[in-house]
Amino acid sequence: MIVEERNYLVRPGAAATYARLWDEHGREPQTRILGNPLGFYISEVGELNTLVYLWGYESLADRSLRRARLAADPDFAAFRGHVRELLVRQQNRLLIPALPT
Repeated sequence: MIVEERNYLVRPGAAATYARLWDEHGREPQTRILGNPLGFYISEVGELNTLVYLWGYESLADRSLRRARLAADPDFAAFRGHVRELLVRQQNRLLIPALPT
């Protein structure tokens, strides 16, 4: 399994708005295509106004396929339109197991 960590820095004070919009518009298309996130968090210490998603995939090929399906989904495109003006920066990392499972 690999884990994708996706960090979204939003404008000061916009984290709760982003989380609400994700719940209302983004959760359904993402969970329909990607499955349930391993976690969805808001930073409390460090770089504030950061939302962190953790998504699990069986492989890089699985990730590529599901991310492509999500990018082509009209419901997800509508969600991106709702949150675009809130975003400052995005950072993604792919995490692989440190030890065999």
